[in-house]
Amino acid sequence: MSIIHHRAFRNLSHVCRLILGAVFIFSGFVKSVDPWGTALKVNEYLSIYGMEWFQPASMVFSIWLCGAELMMGLMLTFKVRIRLISIFAVLSMIFFTVLTFLSATWLPVEDCGCFGDALKLSPWGTFFKNLALLPLAVVVWYRYRPDKVLAFTKLEVFLTCLFFTIGMGVGTYCYYHLPLIDFLPYRVGVNIYDEMQKSVHESEEGEVVLVCRNLQTGKLREFDLEDREWQDSQKWEWVDTRVGSDENDSPVVIKPLVSEFSLRDAYGDATALVVNAKGRVYMICVTRFDRIGSKCEEHLRSIVERAETEDAWVVCLTPEYLPEITYHSFGGSTPVKCYNIDATVLKTMLRAETGLVVLDDGTITQKLNCLDIR
Repeated sequence: MSIIHHRAFRNLSHVCRLILGAVFIFSGFVKSVDPWGTALKVNEYLSIYGMEWFQPASMVFSIWLCGAELMMGLMLTFKVRIRLISIFAVLSMIFFTVLTFLSATWLPVEDCGCFGDALKLSPWGTFFKNLALLPLAVVVWYRYRPDKVLAFTKLEVFLTCLFFTIGMGVGTYCYYHLPLIDFLPYRVGVNIYDEMQKSVHESEEGEVVLVCRNLQTGKLREFDLEDREWQDSQKWEWVDTRVGSDENDSPVVIKPLVSEFSLRDAYGDATALVVNAKGRVYMICVTRFDRIGSKCEEHLRSIVERAETEDAWVVCLTPEYLPEITYHSFGGSTPVKCYNIDATVLKTMLRAETGLVVLDDGTITQKLNCLDIR
């Protein structure tokens, strides 16, 4: 009977290991392909817990955290130093179970970000997911507890280095380029105007409410679309959009909404002018003008020159304050008209500090990090 029990427990531990490994691989990968999004979520947590001093390192931490999760999943799946990895798995599941419980009760967040933008879970849903995975990690740890912690074979050393390279390499590559898989509303193939019209149609069932976080206090506040205070990117960060209410009068979240896409200049709203333009529009996206490097300037100048030869339109989108009609020259190019865009919307559309979004008859056909512009 003890042999049967031992065999049954061994089979159970294998199932737990494979489930845990699959979840870690999926979770780590979908976040690694979008390190910018993960860094934004890390900054949100740091703001909530009053640790803004750590925000300058959020990108490095994002790549490391997601890469480590992907690496743990691979090592669990391929049975590489399970004793050591199971210890990390248990500790990480305890930490994130506590964190998500606090996020669902004491300091609530709209979305934990545990699966990036690929899969959205409520704070309570995330907590119960972690609560279910924690016993699986404990079973795996208990099963392999007699093994030595650091007794690596040559094959395990090779696989550990390989998985580490994969884990950190995916996030690093996507940081310097763009996400390998785009889970965001402004993906290639999306017509911005059509999506905005869908958002308007959906909003007819109820009032559209923008949920924003105060960057100083971390507190959430709701704005209607007519209130332009939320566009102050130095004070407010867009978190979510809610439309209508359910049977309990609780706000209903509709995702994704592109109704927040808004371009303005000193003359007023210029959104329709750009997204309804016929033909090709090159939208140069600049987070900060003082961070554009010399090579990037050259790449952007080539875009302006290309637009002139194609008889296309080129504009510049930036969250920086534009007190009046502004034109900017990139590396000595013909000056380009600049429009204001909300910082969060810009980060949602293009995961890069500086880059390019190409529209053809209002449809996104190409997105490039500035380093990839040729």
